[in-house]
Amino acid sequence: MEKIGKYTFLAEPFHCDFSGRLFMGHLGNHLLNAADFHSSDRGFGMKYLMTIQRSWVLSRLAIEMDEMPMQYTKFNVETWVESAMRFFTSRNFAVVGEDGHQYGFGRSIWAMIDTESRQPTDIFSIDNGAINNWIVNDKECPIDKGGRVKMSDEAELVHTIDTYYNDVDINGHINSVKYIEHVLDLWPLDWYREHQVKRFEIAYVAEAHAGDQLSFYREQTDEQAYCVRIVRTDGTECCRSKVVFK
Repeated sequence: MEKIGKYTFLAEPFHCDFSGRLFMGHLGNHLLNAADFHSSDRGFGMKYLMTIQRSWVLSRLAIEMDEMPMQYTKFNVETWVESAMRFFTSRNFAVVGEDGHQYGFGRSIWAMIDTESRQPTDIFSIDNGAINNWIVNDKECPIDKGGRVKMSDEAELVHTIDTYYNDVDINGHINSVKYIEHVLDLWPLDWYREHQVKRFEIAYVAEAHAGDQLSFYREQTDEQAYCVRIVRTDGTECCRSKVVFK
């Protein structure tokens, strides 16, 4: 079996925005599905981990796109493990058209947790560290790894939402992609008539659950760049995001 996985997806019309381009949130879902397909095929995916009280959780995600696939377009998501440490692993993505056209790339960092204690667990304890057999360190992923999203105390509260059934994923917390969708909803439709998302990055800090109220604090940090801090009901910061438009 190849170390690099390749999975075909379709930009379904109801997964696209008013311009006919794939929503960033749906692209995020495709990347996460590709990650699960790849890890499951190689023996360390969610289906197996759930049987031993373990699960992958996304810690950080960065997506940088030159363009988004148009509706009805088939495209491939290539994914591979770049590195693995005891508590975190790095996984990269390439979004490529059937004709070889390069749409963009993604980078992600994952942790493995105990589903009862919700604490990080040793990745190398799974099948005697078998993940090391799948590391690819010579395939290019030419986008910035990202870092801590820095924000000042001047960030403005711009939106507050309640969370419900449709926000919750298999791990019992607010779905990683739902945060992406909620962040991008902070700009009105007319904004997207003139702008497209060039880069989206998000770092997850703490879990939120159904019933939590999420408050969004936004700060412009450059001409086309904005940072967003998401805080749950009890004041705990759940995640930070940075959006760069073009």
